[in-house]
Amino acid sequence: MTADANLWIIAATAALAALVVATHAALIGWRGWLDLRRLEIEGRRDVAAPSPGARIELADLRERIRKLEAIAAGVEL
Repeated sequence: MTADANLWIIAATAALAALVVATHAALIGWRGWLDLRRLEIEGRRDVAAPSPGARIELADLRERIRKLEAIAAGVEL
């Protein structure tokens, strides 16, 4: 083997090693991103749904606001 062939083998080996390192780093980043998304989704599930009483109260408040806006606009109900 000549020195030129050895240089190509070393360069190819170094390129392959760099590709392995870059791929490994990208995989770690991808898994971290997935873990972050998983935590965000689990955080949304932990929020309790409003109770039926709270929903009724909210609907009542919305209706009152709608009536007040109609009165302010001069609309006859």
